[in-house]
Amino acid sequence: MSDLGRSLLPELFSTQHSSSEAEFSVLLQVARVFGLKGSIMKLKQGSFLWYLYLDKLYCLLSVRNVKALVEYFHLLDVHRKKTLNDVLFYHFLHHVTDLTRNQITVVFNMLDWNAVGEIGFDQFYMLVCILLAQENHLEEQFIFRHSRPVFELLDLDGELKIGPDNLHMYNFLFNIKKQQLRDLYHNFDITGDRLLNYKEFKLFTIFSMDKYQESQKAEKEKKKEKALLKKKLSQVNQSQRESLLGIKPFESISNYNC
Repeated sequence: MSDLGRSLLPELFSTQHSSSEAEFSVLLQVARVFGLKGSIMKLKQGSFLWYLYLDKLYCLLSVRNVKALVEYFHLLDVHRKKTLNDVLFYHFLHHVTDLTRNQITVVFNMLDWNAVGEIGFDQFYMLVCILLAQENHLEEQFIFRHSRPVFELLDLDGELKIGPDNLHMYNFLFNIKKQQLRDLYHNFDITGDRLLNYKEFKLFTIFSMDKYQESQKAEKEKKKEKALLKKKLSQVNQSQRESLLGIKPFESISNYNC
């Protein structure tokens, strides 16, 4: 598992069965029952993670922030084993997020894939980056930049393939929209086995990133148009006020110069 987490540090390709709709609905219902699907995770304001900065391009922490995170991890490691057990892990996530007990247990089991009952700093670092990416609405960017580590996390059985149940179970971490999940298996399951290998998953991340960048560009254009409209309205209002007062352009200014 350490290789999975460590890969983040230096890192600074439609066929589908007709029963897919029913399967997705069942998975969503099961996820809701176990409290694994619902509101988006939020960091608690004022907690340690609240003050860390995640680079928006590479979705990694700065060297300075990593050093601070190492010290924080050592404070949490009360047993001085360079690991966190499930109890310490629960209290950490309960303190810094609004995740439920079930969600925290699911996250711990995801990171502790070899079931040793502990996680090291590499897994801890990756989790923090995931939490910060979601808090800053950079989920698509994070999955694109770190597609291999994310894929390995979701590949619970080590079969080099992931199914829809994997994504549903951990969706509260990655915030993949319901329609995106449908598109994922409808459009990118090239082999038609209802599972995604890494190449298929990588294609999905590229497609999602393209759509994300397009939406960001459209949002910037919208803000630019809104600002321009506001400026024009302000000019019109100013002109109307001067007209009502019988003031010619620049007349008020010239009066002050007399």
